[in-house]
Amino acid sequence: MPQPASQPLPNGFLSESLGRIQPSPTIAVTQKARDLKAAGRDVIGLGAGEPDFDTPDNIKEAAIAAIRRGETKYTAVEGIPELRAAVARKFKRENNLDYTVAQTFVAPGGKAIVYNALLATLNPGDEVICVAPYWVSYPDIVLLGGARPVIVEARLEDGFRLTPAALEAAITPKTKWLIFNQPCNPTGACYTRAQLKALTDVLMKHPQVWVLTDDMYEHLVYGGFKFSTIAEVEPGLYGRTLTMNGVSKAYAMTGWRIGYCAGPEPLIKAMAKLQSQSASNASSISQWASVEALNGPQDFIPKFQKIFEERRDLVVSMLNQAQGIECPKPEGAFYVYPTIRKLIGKAAPSGKVIASDEDFARELLESEGVAVVHGAAFGLSPFFRISYATSNKALEDACNRIQRFCGNLR
Repeated sequence: MPQPASQPLPNGFLSESLGRIQPSPTIAVTQKARDLKAAGRDVIGLGAGEPDFDTPDNIKEAAIAAIRRGETKYTAVEGIPELRAAVARKFKRENNLDYTVAQTFVAPGGKAIVYNALLATLNPGDEVICVAPYWVSYPDIVLLGGARPVIVEARLEDGFRLTPAALEAAITPKTKWLIFNQPCNPTGACYTRAQLKALTDVLMKHPQVWVLTDDMYEHLVYGGFKFSTIAEVEPGLYGRTLTMNGVSKAYAMTGWRIGYCAGPEPLIKAMAKLQSQSASNASSISQWASVEALNGPQDFIPKFQKIFEERRDLVVSMLNQAQGIECPKPEGAFYVYPTIRKLIGKAAPSGKVIASDEDFARELLESEGVAVVHGAAFGLSPFFRISYATSNKALEDACNRIQRFCGNLR
C-alpha cells in the first residue's frame, strides 16, 4: 500500500530548545563528502576528526573476549567498575591526579560527557565561557541547557591561546563554567605549564567558576611538548574541575564511543542521574575494550605521534606554498587552522566572489573536490580547518588541489 507523502510538522511541534541549536558542521561536511563520493565524485574528505589507523589488535581481542564471556548486558549507568578503576589509575599515572572510583564516570563518547555535565548544572541566566576557535558542539550544548555561551577569542597573534587578560575580562558573577580544550580542536594549540598557571591564577580569584577541561588529544603532542592539565597545575581548582578524556583519538577508537571523566562526586552523581534517563550506559563491549586500552600496552602511541607529526609538517609546508594562505604550525591534535584573510574578495573560477571562509570551503569542494570545514563553524573567521588524520598520499593530493585552487583565484 503506498505511503502518504511526508507532511510538515505542525507549528510549535518542535521544542524551543531545539531551535536554539544547529546541526554539527563537522558531521555535515563529512557526510557531504561521503554523499559526493557515493555519487561518483573524486572527493578527498579532510573534515572528520578521526584517525585513519585501525584500533590496535589487543583492544579488539579484548572486545571479542568480552562478547564470548557474555558481557552483553546492561551495565551500571556510571560504567563498569573495571573501567572506572582503569580511569582512576590513568589519571594518577599520567596526570598525577588522585580520584576514587566513585569520582569517575563513563559515557557514550566525550560529547556525552560535556552534555551531561552542562545539562545537569546549567540554569537560565548562567554563562559559560567558550574559547574561540572552539569545538563546534560546546556553544550549542550550552544553548540547549538554556544558558548563554560567552565567546572569547584566542587570536592567531597569540598562538590561538586564551590570555589571562581575556579570561579575566569575560568572567562575570553569572559565569558558571569555563570550557577549556587543549590540545585544541580546531587549531592544535597547546599550553605550557606556565601558560596554564597564569590562567589558573585568574580562576582562583573567582570561586563561582567551574572548569570543564577537555583533554581528548592529550597524547597527540609533538616536538617534545609536555602536556599538563588544569587540576594538576593548580590543586586549588581540583574541587571545581571536571577532567574529561576518552579513547577515541589516541587509541583510534572513534566508533567505539567511550568518553570518561573524573571530578567531584556530587557532580558525578548528578551526571549519572541525567544519563540514567537518556543513554542509560555506554556499550558494554566498548567498555571492556576500553579497559584494555587504558591498562594494556601503550607503545603504539609514540608511533601514532610520529606519523601525525610527519603529516603535520607536510601539510603546513604545502599550505604555506599556496597563494594567499598562512598556516601556523600547531603543537598538538591532528588539525591545522590556516587563515585565508588575503583571499577574501577574490573571485573563484566559477565567478563566485570569496566573501567568507564558508564561500572558500564551498568553492574548494565544488572546484577541486576537497572537503574542509570553514572557520565560522568554530567561531573564528576567516580560517578553515583541515584534519590531517589521513594518508600522506591523500594529504599531498589535497594540498596540491588547494594550491591550484588558490592559484586560480583572481
